[in-house]
Amino acid sequence: MHQTVTTLHFLIFLLENMLKKYFMNPLDQMSLFKSFLLFCIAMILFFITAPFGFLYAVIRQTFAKSVHSLSVYFLELALAIDNAGNVLMQHVLNDLLLIKNEKRYLFGNKMETISSVIGKNLLSHTLSPMGLALNAFLHWLDKDHSLNSINYEVRLWKAKQAANIS
Repeated sequence: MHQTVTTLHFLIFLLENMLKKYFMNPLDQMSLFKSFLLFCIAMILFFITAPFGFLYAVIRQTFAKSVHSLSVYFLELALAIDNAGNVLMQHVLNDLLLIKNEKRYLFGNKMETISSVIGKNLLSHTLSPMGLALNAFLHWLDKDHSLNSINYEVRLWKAKQAANIS
């Protein structure tokens, strides 16, 4: 029995390594077909597994009477969805919410929320009228939301902006 489990683990390890070699090339060298295939697989898996994972977490934490951890869970989900939206909608958001300006900070960073990008562009005065309206709505919901949402890496961004001004 133990030898069967060990053999199974070894086979899974080999399969993982083969898949990594096939799929995990540097992103800039990945073919359109491979990247689209990975996107499709990720979307299918997400739509199949996400409802189960969400319901499981809500039921589990409700019975555990852990309202605080459920609150943290909802916030983490919101941030993950926001980051995904920043990547998914980057071209639309860049075209609609920003003015054409070399100082603008573009949407599309997978590690950043939409609100963070709006905050950075608010500071550099590169929001379009629609971007300013969205910022005003966010401010109405949560005072200074976009400014408070700016990633801590903003110091690097501010230094880069200051270097561009000089």
